[in-house]
Amino acid sequence: MARVGILRSLAVAAAGVVVVATGATGAVAAPAAAAAVPDTAGVRAALQAAVNAGAPGAFAVIRDHGAAEGKVSLTVGKADLDGTPMNADWRFRVGSNSKMFTAVLVMQLVERGRIDLDKPLRDYLPAGTLPEGWTMTGRQVMEHRAGIYDHTNDLLEQAGEETTSAFEARIRHNVYDPAKLVSMSVAHGVQYTPGSRYSYSNTDFVLMGLAVEHITGRPYADVLRDEVIDPLALSRTSFEVPAEGIEGRHVTGYLTNDDRSKPLLDSTEQTGSWVWSAGAVVSSARDMDRFLTTLMAGSAGGLVSDDSLKQMTSVLPTPTAKVSYGLGLRQIALSCGNVFGHGGIVQGFQTQSFTTPDGRRSVVVFANASNNGTVTQGLMNALEPAFCGKQPAPAAAPRTLTSPGADDGRQGGAAPRDLVPVVEDTRI
Repeated sequence: MARVGILRSLAVAAAGVVVVATGATGAVAAPAAAAAVPDTAGVRAALQAAVNAGAPGAFAVIRDHGAAEGKVSLTVGKADLDGTPMNADWRFRVGSNSKMFTAVLVMQLVERGRIDLDKPLRDYLPAGTLPEGWTMTGRQVMEHRAGIYDHTNDLLEQAGEETTSAFEARIRHNVYDPAKLVSMSVAHGVQYTPGSRYSYSNTDFVLMGLAVEHITGRPYADVLRDEVIDPLALSRTSFEVPAEGIEGRHVTGYLTNDDRSKPLLDSTEQTGSWVWSAGAVVSSARDMDRFLTTLMAGSAGGLVSDDSLKQMTSVLPTPTAKVSYGLGLRQIALSCGNVFGHGGIVQGFQTQSFTTPDGRRSVVVFANASNNGTVTQGLMNALEPAFCGKQPAPAAAPRTLTSPGADDGRQGGAAPRDLVPVVEDTRI
């Protein structure tokens, strides 16, 4: 994998060819999302909405690659409640963006003939991890179509407890073995016939992390470092479970209390063991850009092959409008085309990291508060103006007889943006 560093300079130029060759579902026919100049005013307004909703701060980093290199960095609010200005270069917990890293490790093993995604996943796990008769395949697990119960429901939604109480009681300091997380899930039984529908589950990617360990005979953290972090020189990315702190300069994360009259809780220090390979990576906007653009280059990037990228970006619909899911990658349909990446929410931090299919534009948006759906919606609303630019002015409507002061729904004539709904991983 050392060739990643050498080939990455070719990645963006080759990525457009890769996308055509792979035929990722919905990606080729859509217009290039990076063609428009970012609507920075629209992005900033979305970030400000997230701050107005209760996040101390938020940022967006928009990077263009290829013939026209460029970077736009927008910050609003504070990195901590002591008043430190938000800094878009600092590290943060990326939550479920971690699933993309795990998916890459799995696809590398597929390329080496070490795992067949269309055979039962239990064949690639330590004996007894999944019961006899659980025949869901690795592909179904990575697509969140395996019927695996999400163990985080047991940790976060005990009756009668506030989210902050659950966090302090079962998450912040508790160290969980990944096999224990799976056993919590297995106790609920198979939720539906594998392959029959979509249901997001963090346990799915804990299972894939366990498969990586079992197949390689090495700790997940070591495999991730040797196969992704070091080859791509992701100097601000790490996986340090069960350590609770974040090394180096980082944004402070805050958990919103269910009782909004109570203050935000500093949740920066916490063990990531409760989500492990599904959500415990720490990274930065710069590193997420490098990871995504290299991934979308396929074979030219050296991270995964063209065929692996094709499989990862071959998406199926989810119950959320405009959102589809592949193998550890989410596709969002914007007005100017489809983008690929993932979102992540982990106690105190939330991030959306996406790129165009050709890797020419990446967007990372972040806020340092969780357990607040309005903050999440603000971040989602930043994607459309970041990728697609300003919407055209609406055509003049025919004059009609209305009562004085009647509202035409455009709030002063501005066309409403095509909003992306909050997706289903709103807690992690």
